[in-house]
Amino acid sequence: MNTVIFSIDQGTTSSRTLVFSTEGEILFSAQEEFPQIYPQDGWVEHNPEAIWSTVLSTLKQAQAFAVENDLTVAAIGITNQRETTLVWDRETGEPLYNAIVWQDRRTAEICRGLSEKMPAENLQAKTGLLHDPYFSGSKMAWILDNVEGARAKAERGELCFGTVDSFLIWRLTQGARHVTDATNASRTNLFDIHTQSWDADLLSLFNVPESGLPDVLDSAAQFGVCTVLDGDIPITGVAGDQQAAAIGQACFKAGDIKSTYGTGCFVILNTGTTAVISKNRLLTTVGYRINGETTYALEGSIFMAGASVQWLRDEMKFVDDARETEAVCERLDNTGGVYLVPAFTGLGAPYWAPDARGAVFGMTRDTGRDHLIRATVESVVYQTHDLFEAMAKDGVEPTALRVDGGMSANSWMCNYLSDILDMPVLRPKVLETTALGAAYLAGLGAGLYLSLEDVAGQWAAEATFTPTLDAKTRKTRLADWSKYVQKLLS
Repeated sequence: MNTVIFSIDQGTTSSRTLVFSTEGEILFSAQEEFPQIYPQDGWVEHNPEAIWSTVLSTLKQAQAFAVENDLTVAAIGITNQRETTLVWDRETGEPLYNAIVWQDRRTAEICRGLSEKMPAENLQAKTGLLHDPYFSGSKMAWILDNVEGARAKAERGELCFGTVDSFLIWRLTQGARHVTDATNASRTNLFDIHTQSWDADLLSLFNVPESGLPDVLDSAAQFGVCTVLDGDIPITGVAGDQQAAAIGQACFKAGDIKSTYGTGCFVILNTGTTAVISKNRLLTTVGYRINGETTYALEGSIFMAGASVQWLRDEMKFVDDARETEAVCERLDNTGGVYLVPAFTGLGAPYWAPDARGAVFGMTRDTGRDHLIRATVESVVYQTHDLFEAMAKDGVEPTALRVDGGMSANSWMCNYLSDILDMPVLRPKVLETTALGAAYLAGLGAGLYLSLEDVAGQWAAEATFTPTLDAKTRKTRLADWSKYVQKLLS
């Protein structure tokens, strides 16, 4: 009864540590935000020390809670913002440069050049991914080529490079372990998802030395021992945030699908042991790897979901709190013909247009604050529909969607999502599915759960939303959305 799991959820705007019971109940949560750094148009960075200090601080708060309540911490799980890339000194642990965030577009031109050396279909056949600045490989190469002396140090094996999870494990184990898991490795464009190994051709293409890369483990494994707290705790579960959310949503059967509405929106569909290669610009990725067996997933990535609502709050000053948007949406019948295409950092799947920029269409003299707020929330729903349409073209048509993430607390959005997708939308009792998924993996790695079936039995819906919108209105709104997206891209 007193056994708990720490789950580190290192996200794009904040770091959190949650304490879970073995029944999947949140007992405690500590969260700290950190600054976003925008050096140039399309560039997004984080200070690695800000990432580390917020993780360590929240972890210490979790430990204080555990001590206070006489709880035994069995293991630590880690989930992280994926693709965000760091390079640090192997001897000192000091970062050479800020973390380049997944949203960053600085390597767009590099990626275009690489596509001439390796055609997109060849890259996709190995990695399941595309030539896009989103992924980690081009970010690593940029740091090595733009920080004085970095390339030479890398060639001498003096540097480590990796995603946020590997940086945190390095720090938590005080440099004892440089490791990652298969889900994070599968987002680098350097990892062959079929052979489950770093690929020599890809490393040569991106000019990234293998000596600096982490060892790749299963998602539930012995990643090392955290030695920075009072008492050592094993780290036994790691997954990138979207895969962790799918695990927290118990998407363990082929055909199960979830959509997470955080900073971005990410739809993941379990395809079982088959790596389905999309013909409609979706991504093929590792869903999780447990006991040496890889489960694959099809994924659509939207860059701006909750981040669009943050824009309403922080830049436009339309709301003081993101939760206010629900009441605004409810009191309007429609947007008055206004559509926002939130390409603030380019468009993700299925368009992959890194140079696109956001635009508002259909404004008239009557357009007001409320119309723009609702159009912003609606844009997240329409982008989700674009992903489902691409999946349908790939021969996959889900019948129900499980949602999570901060925006899914907005019941109006969930209702509208059900209307536009024309299918039931299920919201779980525990919305913190990303952190929960990491806790489940840590529990599996520590032997607290014997199988995924043990985990699946804990999932339960808190609310189910069913479609009520008439077909004609749905069709008209989707046609208008598609028209404006194409206008933006033309």
